[in-house]
Amino acid sequence: MIPPVPSPCPVAYRRLSPAEREQIGLLFAGGKKVCEIARALGRPPGTISRELRRNADRRGRYVPSRAQRKAEDRARRPKPAKLAADPGLRAWVQDKLGEGWSPQQIASVLRVENHPEEPDKPAGYVCAETIYQAIYVQSRGALKRELAAHLRTRRPRRVPRNRPEERRGRLKNTISISERPPSVEDRAIEGHWEGDLIMGRQNRSAIGTLVERHTRFTMLVHLPGRHTAEAFTQAVVPVLNTLPAQLKKTLTWDNGKEMAEHRHIHFATGMDIYFADPGKPWMRGSNENTNGLLRQYFPKGSSLRSFTQADLDEVARKLNGRPRETLEWHSPAYRLNQLLSEPFTPVLH
Repeated sequence: MIPPVPSPCPVAYRRLSPAEREQIGLLFAGGKKVCEIARALGRPPGTISRELRRNADRRGRYVPSRAQRKAEDRARRPKPAKLAADPGLRAWVQDKLGEGWSPQQIASVLRVENHPEEPDKPAGYVCAETIYQAIYVQSRGALKRELAAHLRTRRPRRVPRNRPEERRGRLKNTISISERPPSVEDRAIEGHWEGDLIMGRQNRSAIGTLVERHTRFTMLVHLPGRHTAEAFTQAVVPVLNTLPAQLKKTLTWDNGKEMAEHRHIHFATGMDIYFADPGKPWMRGSNENTNGLLRQYFPKGSSLRSFTQADLDEVARKLNGRPRETLEWHSPAYRLNQLLSEPFTPVLH
């Protein structure tokens, strides 16, 4: 049995030495398992597993001298920025940032092989943090700093910011979200929507937002004038009635006064309407998340009166074209088209 290599530093982490790599090579070639090699070297099993995963060749052979060279190459600093060294990857990332994609969405789609919506994506991979650093860190600035304006937050620097919670009064004759059918919660069935208003400067203008829970598909409601209950009802009913019956089951809203005529909306659309508890916006999580994404296009403190329905349709198109982690990095538009192309089977209760 080969004796363990003495560790000069038993507490602090240290890189594997050439002698340790030689011992790993001998033990691995002798058929020893990862845990046995780890015990022989006095190392955690994860260290040995990572070393073999990084440095074994395609045939599963581990050559200590080659592993040492690869480790030394990885340790050299400073490293060239990945986006600076790959023009094709950089151009694709810049294009998607311009489309409003987040760094996480870009990085995750790059990981998906043969993505049906992005057949021409580059072969390289870059993580979200690398994209952020390429924008914000001057020494890693492979991307133009102006691209920060395309991020959802539009922040010139990476700083945390709290969002104040909005509270509204309670409407009459509402049905609580607690009475909503349990089948809505798991998002397995289409046709269940969440909605709200995003407000403009001094609450003098607004846009209605509707999000389908199963596909995360978004529709925007144009409110060119006042957003009273009557004006809102006249605007939202035609939008909801453009949907096929398969997609018109329930609507969940907050307690905004624009929904004072909720019973009229129910009878005009055939959709059951439920309301979240006051002061608990997370009960409509899909819509709250989408409203946060929409602030990239409709910043807080700006007037929303200048936007036309064509403008809203274009924003919805961009948002529905973005890949989502919750959709396995497909887009809401792709999932909705996929859903509507399948034969409809009614659910029997």
